[in-house]
Amino acid sequence: MATSAEGLEGLEKLEELQKRSHPIRAVVALVVGLVGLVFAIALSISFGAADISLSTVWKAVFNFSSDLTEHQIIYEIRLPRVLGAALVGACFAVSGAIMQGMTRNPLADSGLLGLNAGAAFMLAVCFAFFPGLSYMYIIMWSFLGAGLGVAIVYGVGSIAKGGLTPMRLVLAGAAVSALLGALGEGIALYFRIGQDLAFWYAGGVSGTKWSHLQIMGPWILAAMIGALILSRSITLLSLGEEIAIGLGQRTGIIKVWGMIIVLVLAGAAVSVVGAVGFVGLIVPHLTRYIVGHDYRWIISCSVVYGALLVVLADFIARIINPPYESPIGALIAFIGVPFFLYLARKGGKEL
Repeated sequence: MATSAEGLEGLEKLEELQKRSHPIRAVVALVVGLVGLVFAIALSISFGAADISLSTVWKAVFNFSSDLTEHQIIYEIRLPRVLGAALVGACFAVSGAIMQGMTRNPLADSGLLGLNAGAAFMLAVCFAFFPGLSYMYIIMWSFLGAGLGVAIVYGVGSIAKGGLTPMRLVLAGAAVSALLGALGEGIALYFRIGQDLAFWYAGGVSGTKWSHLQIMGPWILAAMIGALILSRSITLLSLGEEIAIGLGQRTGIIKVWGMIIVLVLAGAAVSVVGAVGFVGLIVPHLTRYIVGHDYRWIISCSVVYGALLVVLADFIARIINPPYESPIGALIAFIGVPFFLYLARKGGKEL
């Protein structure tokens, strides 16, 4: 009888959720976001130390000539960089959306829950003890570190009396992130690899190469497909675990696969751009505000707008103080910190 009652309650909440979803607005948002992303990518490729016209960018992409210096700059340096930024933004945004849906915690984000710090810590270990590893192994170390970070956060947050509340999870994430960050910096100082790690700690995509994209691309594609497959189940889980069970969902399996996808996305992103936070916090909330609470649309839009946010951040980082580059993480934090404080002040309520 209890399961039946929960099932009926779940159906009622599901109907209410469907009424609060906006598929037409979601389609419009996707189209607008894709147009904006294409324009931002073209703009980012065009501007730099050597300004290149958009017509030249078009020719370099669709009619590449190795004899032209501008085409070589676009193909070898700027195009992999901007595509890497787009992939990283999509990874962080989707991982944040999945975590918020599964944990019902509006403050959930890979950067706030220790995944980014764990991956960065393992990169420090990798550089100190196993120098010269290929990029494939660096990604694997990032995955391992992301898993370590989130495991410690959940363990610390669960020890306290009263269980794992959303605010306690965030506080545990902040403490563990600070600890792992300090350990990583200590390793960097002791082994004198601070300069090697400075890029990852500051956050940037300037070193992205085609070989990096070829290695991380299949992992990210598989994780994105998995996220879309799980999106309906995450929608039901966001209504509450008991309700999801009442609607026939195997919540344990959903959480395991969801966390695997988050680890892959966050680990791959950190291995490229470093420990950049707040993308997975900002983008899912904005897309949820636009499209409603259906995670099929939230995840789809998060892919586009996460990519757009990081591409624009990378573009601004290059033009704000030329010829020097500002850290992407710092630029996004200017938006992310006030946004986080706003959510915390609301007591973790949804937008």
